[in-house]
Amino acid sequence: MQSWYTILPKNPWVSIYVWIIFCIMPFYFIIRSFSFVQITIGIVLILLYFLSHRFSFKSQNGLVYMWVSFEMVLNIAMTLMFGYIYLSLFTAFFIGNIRNTVGFFIMYGLHIGFTVVSIVAGYFIDLHLFLSQTPFIIITVIGVVLLPFTLYSRNKRENLEGELENAKERIEELIIHEERQRIARDLHDTLGQKLSMIGLKSDLASRLVTKNPEQALQEIKDIRQTASIALKEVRELVADMRAVKLQEEIIRVEQILKAAQIDLEVSGDASDLNIPVLIENVLSMCLKEAITNVVKHSGAKKCKISIKRTYNEISICIIDDGKGFNDKLNITGNGLKGMQERLEFINGSLKIESKKGSKLHISVPLAITHQKGNE
Repeated sequence: MQSWYTILPKNPWVSIYVWIIFCIMPFYFIIRSFSFVQITIGIVLILLYFLSHRFSFKSQNGLVYMWVSFEMVLNIAMTLMFGYIYLSLFTAFFIGNIRNTVGFFIMYGLHIGFTVVSIVAGYFIDLHLFLSQTPFIIITVIGVVLLPFTLYSRNKRENLEGELENAKERIEELIIHEERQRIARDLHDTLGQKLSMIGLKSDLASRLVTKNPEQALQEIKDIRQTASIALKEVRELVADMRAVKLQEEIIRVEQILKAAQIDLEVSGDASDLNIPVLIENVLSMCLKEAITNVVKHSGAKKCKISIKRTYNEISICIIDDGKGFNDKLNITGNGLKGMQERLEFINGSLKIESKKGSKLHISVPLAITHQKGNE
């Protein structure tokens, strides 16, 4: 449950000033129409109600239902004695935040029943008073019926979304772990036997250098051949690993930005870069992280991705028209440190500008790709 100090509940649908008015109204409603004794009783009942409301937020387990039940009793008393039914909206809001399904439906049904019965009884006790409030009574009853169920459904949806997100993160972790295990097994199977053979032949060659130089030379040739075979198998293993293609990542980026209602403009063709798998994988991961920042933090409406290849480097620029970086640029935040570390591994660089939005400039020298630039 929420903390006790949220007696004025935060809700994106209802302004906090509306709740303040609901807190002040019962005092005004009682003071203007009743005798001193009735005013005293009414104020005591109101204070008891808000005290119960505080304890209901603070309590755990079964005590929650006790305090909510006490609130219902005070609602009935305020309705029958003073014709004031609007405190029932506070109770309805709290019931909507009860997480236990059985407890919610029990308190939800009881609250609706007691509210309707007390209103009907009020019409028999003071017809004139209740007739003058009929439009507001109807609105209150609608609120008592709809508000708890709406809040309950929203909270349940948020919980399910949170559980789904946790499940996705767990699945991603398991996938990464499994991939690491697979790579470790493949490397062990590929290199283990050959490295052992190289070690044995090296020992043998060292013993034969003085005794039988010709055989030692033959062992050294075998070592070189075995090392070449091992290197070839490792290259084939790396080539078979699934890497993230830059062109595929751009397609995913378009889908993400479209879902976030951010217009995208792409210039340059990633398919013409012809770069090694490792470099393309790093650039794809950096692009993914940059677009994630745009969606989550920038508040941008437009985003532009520019891919260029010059004589001496390959560069990617991501520009958005969002709010930029509010504080001093912190390279440890928003995934920027991870991007920088990935690029440093391939001798790349990351430059960031924050003027009327933000601009990330990612560059990798052609030297690291073992390619010659276009003359």
